[in-house]
Amino acid sequence: MQTVNETVKEVLFAVLPITVVVIILQFTLIWLPLAAFIQFMVGVIMVTAGLILFLLGVQLGMLPVGEHIGAALPSTGKVWLVVFFGLLLGFVVTVAEPDVRVLATQVDLVSAGAVSKNMLIYTVALGVAIFVGLAMLRTFLGIPLQYLLVGGYLVVFALAAFTPAHFVPISFDAGGVTTGPMTVPFILALGVGVASVLRGKSASSDGFGLVALASIGPILAVLLLGVFYG
Repeated sequence: MQTVNETVKEVLFAVLPITVVVIILQFTLIWLPLAAFIQFMVGVIMVTAGLILFLLGVQLGMLPVGEHIGAALPSTGKVWLVVFFGLLLGFVVTVAEPDVRVLATQVDLVSAGAVSKNMLIYTVALGVAIFVGLAMLRTFLGIPLQYLLVGGYLVVFALAAFTPAHFVPISFDAGGVTTGPMTVPFILALGVGVASVLRGKSASSDGFGLVALASIGPILAVLLLGVFYG
């Protein structure tokens, strides 16, 4: 019950400010059509209810399962198995990410189908999957995070010089949308679970940074898509 109350308060504090601002503008400066204003208020109610249910689902289901999977995989003693499931989970979670689908829909619309929705979704998901697998391997090998981040972004800027100009902003947006409400909780929980078993007391330093690494993957993947597709 305490979790429910905290989640409701969190969502209300997030949604109420924009709601109050729009209501003030409605009766002072903008004067939206009545139908549009009613739609907005209905949308606020639906968003509030949806966010409450979604966050409760993340806390009750996604986070515990991610941590349990992350803690169980290293017990097999097989590095390839941990990396493989990191790849697999990174891919399927990204495919389900709502933010990725919004970006893919907009790119498909603007490009008139030249860059299809499914192509972009699977390209982004593949990029995230590869770097989540790399993050799992990094935890095993104890590679400092900054080496991978610096190296990854050096490759990003090098590729940007050979990619058609319109693919560059799409690639960086792709990196941003993978930090959405579906991907981040699961990847973080998975990383913390793996690090807590393998690294012990250093779990806080080794378990985090996965989202930063995972966001490089889709940037590189979309840039490569531009190099070959463009």
